[in-house]
Amino acid sequence: MSAIEPVAPREERLGTLPAMIAAQDELIGLAQRHLKVFDADLSWGGWHTAARCDALARFLHDRRDARLSVIVHDTHWLEAHAARFVALVARYGHAMTVYRAGDAARAAMDPLLIADDVHFLHRQHIDRLRATLSIGNAERAAPLVQRFEEIWETGEPGLGGTVLGL
Repeated sequence: MSAIEPVAPREERLGTLPAMIAAQDELIGLAQRHLKVFDADLSWGGWHTAARCDALARFLHDRRDARLSVIVHDTHWLEAHAARFVALVARYGHAMTVYRAGDAARAAMDPLLIADDVHFLHRQHIDRLRATLSIGNAERAAPLVQRFEEIWETGEPGLGGTVLGL
């Protein structure tokens, strides 16, 4: 793997769903080691699309130590509508974990995508089209990394590599 070019730090406020989806794609492209995702059910961000699943597969395949950690409130949408994503879990189960949030995290409704504990997309609330994209600022990311870890600690197994009925 070649040396990684440094990314110029920046921060943006986003107010549209297409901008948030593009920001997710950018973060996946920037990730080198670990993607951390928290969401209600992953239904809004294109996680079921071929393009997104291909990008995640490249991330997991190209980097031996790559990890994808996902925690959602509910896995029903994934099981019913995200066959490509479920197939990724089956193929990359050694590098992917999908948890269901525990009771202590049920009030959390602010989706997060964190790349390498440095870059993030933070949607202030699942019901509002307002988010912050921050690139290259580990200090700004630190409180959200901690928040993710607190939510993660409540988790229980949510989605394995075999889901019947797909």
